[in-house]
Amino acid sequence: MRSNPLVERLASDFTEPVRDPVWGSIYLSPALERLVASPPFAKLSGVRQLGPAHFVYPGATHTRYAHSLGVFHTARRLAAALAARGSLGFVSAEGLSSFLVAALCHDLGHFPFAHSLKELPLAEHEALGARLLLEEPLRSLTGLAGADPEAAAAIVDPALPAGDSREIAFFRGALSGVLDPDKLDYLNRDAYFCGVPYGAQDTDYVLQRAELGPGDRIGVGEKGLMSVEGLLFAKYLMYRAVYWHKGVRAPTAMVKKAVLLALRDGVLKAEELYGLDDAGFFGLLRSRARERGYPPFALAEAVLQGQSYPVLLDLPFDGADPRHRALLGLEARLGFEEELAARISARGPALGPLDLIVDIPEPVSFESDLPVLGEEGEGSLPFSESSTVFSPAVVSGFTRVLRRIRVLARLPSEAAVKAAREALG
Repeated sequence: MRSNPLVERLASDFTEPVRDPVWGSIYLSPALERLVASPPFAKLSGVRQLGPAHFVYPGATHTRYAHSLGVFHTARRLAAALAARGSLGFVSAEGLSSFLVAALCHDLGHFPFAHSLKELPLAEHEALGARLLLEEPLRSLTGLAGADPEAAAAIVDPALPAGDSREIAFFRGALSGVLDPDKLDYLNRDAYFCGVPYGAQDTDYVLQRAELGPGDRIGVGEKGLMSVEGLLFAKYLMYRAVYWHKGVRAPTAMVKKAVLLALRDGVLKAEELYGLDDAGFFGLLRSRARERGYPPFALAEAVLQGQSYPVLLDLPFDGADPRHRALLGLEARLGFEEELAARISARGPALGPLDLIVDIPEPVSFESDLPVLGEEGEGSLPFSESSTVFSPAVVSGFTRVLRRIRVLARLPSEAAVKAAREALG
């Protein structure tokens, strides 16, 4: 029987175990073990995966460090499954190693406090992570792991040029797609630590059914449709129960407003927020608050003390409503908050601009664009056209149900609720 060098590499090179509560043992190569011990990677142990979610789910204190190891683990298993079927004949040993390094390091540039800094005028975290891979010490450590630093960085950051590299194009899709290692880990891991059943996936079955489809895209056979449906519904439930829970969104919005104002007013520079863990982030805000006496940082300090604004108004975000659409821009939202606070103050308890926040989550994507492969090479068809209940209308309906506009206020009152409802419906 002809040997498969990729299968042999994936089976033999990874000898150093790391115990993980979700996956059991995660095996690293000695070179990757050195990479994990480096300062840029170690920083991830100070970045909580779900930020303020522990205020709602006390067990949700797991970190980007553990998640990154889990993504590497599922990426290695996905590659092993495809290689065992002979689907990766175009992949070199160096290309495979670059993919595994990219999976391990995909969150190196992630911001602190989960997604509180998302949508702010900052560099993309993928670009920051790719930059770290191209700098020392990670550049040398990546090379020692048998990977190409430029290729690994290009897999992490799709904005980097990849030329006509078939490998990079394939691995980008493998790392960020429907059945990707990132999603397989975070759904399982977040559900485990939050103590909820919604995100748990039959990962073994998912990997058994993953196949290479047209255009080097990862797809599934018809028997694997359930795995895609399971991922889509699990993602929906986790957003509904965890990620966009009002008790998570409120502190997220408070920290976001504090940083947005500080960036606008020149109290913070974007570069100061790069490379921080959670403790460093809040330490920076506290230090700047002492130096400058900047009132908006009281919002972040309140969150740090476990205090969040209550919800005045909670209603579905309606993209067809011009009042809602007008608030998609962060600067426009700040202006609306000032106007609404003044309107409320004229009727009841006084509210300042910092006492009221409008929270609108960014759009969430339920990726379902993958090929469903026929038996015995009978071609393929898009997932949305297969025998699944998850039609495009159903998938888009997930977002409509989940995405809500919430008005938060430091001092709730009947006058405040009435004014918010008059303004937004």
